[in-house]
Amino acid sequence: MPLPQAVNRTLCVAPMMEWTDRHCRYLHRLFSPHALLYTEMLVSAALVRGDAARLLEHDAAEHPLALQLGGSDPKELAQAARIGAAAGYVEINLNVGCPSDRVQKGAFGACLMADADLVASCVASMRDAVDVPVTVKCRIGIDKSEDYEFFAAFAGRMQDSGVAALIVHARIAILGGLSPKQNREVPPLKYDYVHRLKAERPGLFIVLNGGLSDCAQVLRHIGPDSSGAPLDGVMLGRAAYHRPGLLAELEQALIDRHWQIPDVEAIIEQMVRHARREAARGVRLHSITRHMHGLVAGCEGARAWRRFLSDVASRSDAVPEILLLPCQCWAGVPPPECQGR
Repeated sequence: MPLPQAVNRTLCVAPMMEWTDRHCRYLHRLFSPHALLYTEMLVSAALVRGDAARLLEHDAAEHPLALQLGGSDPKELAQAARIGAAAGYVEINLNVGCPSDRVQKGAFGACLMADADLVASCVASMRDAVDVPVTVKCRIGIDKSEDYEFFAAFAGRMQDSGVAALIVHARIAILGGLSPKQNREVPPLKYDYVHRLKAERPGLFIVLNGGLSDCAQVLRHIGPDSSGAPLDGVMLGRAAYHRPGLLAELEQALIDRHWQIPDVEAIIEQMVRHARREAARGVRLHSITRHMHGLVAGCEGARAWRRFLSDVASRSDAVPEILLLPCQCWAGVPPPECQGR
């Protein structure tokens, strides 16, 4: 599928708070060379007035890498976008989809969908500040504003503001009474809203997010046999985190049919090398292995592997080499350290 932009958004991994840190992204990149990876949401004020170098730290191997910002002050967002672009991020994304109480108290996230003009001002301000694309991640509505017309009007305002892409979680956000987890599960998915928007606005680059969990399902939305107007890309969140091998399958199906799905042992060896470099900087092994529990999801021995990571690799004195124990926990033969647990 030809892309009208330099950044390939055919396959994206969603920004997830406390999950998609730099170690998680390093792992995901091993499974998919071309997926666009996103940071956790960073508050614009923290970048402008805090330790931006620490917050934006990443490995060159993580690229292509996008920065997601949270905020609602156009000038402050422009400053944060400039800082992010200077740090090498290939896209600046504005969070207009998070429903958490903490985010709402900061006057950003999904509650901003109620003020499309303010969001458009934020987008325009960031676009004027940087040369990299500016995108928006949103829901299809909020609270009682759940009709298609509300969503279409918001999307149209974003397109008019010059947004490079609209990433749509195809559920409304309920801003009171539901937890963030419930907001990912309770409001029904309305993929038809997103396909209808694409049919009505073919020039708007649209990435679908929400409830996507396997290759066949993804192809129904962006492939030639799509059930509606084919969308331009997909963004996966927890499905990719809990089974990162899915990213390799989608890399092969959507981007590079010659891509060989990596061998688990090879992935572990590369993560060991990463962990050695990080250990020299004082990073505990657990900070890295906490993202590796899904390496063998669905395979025999997956439970033993997770137990090994929880019981052995999480110890404060654990060293990277422990991941290379030849018995291979995922094959169901735990190492001596795991036996009897």
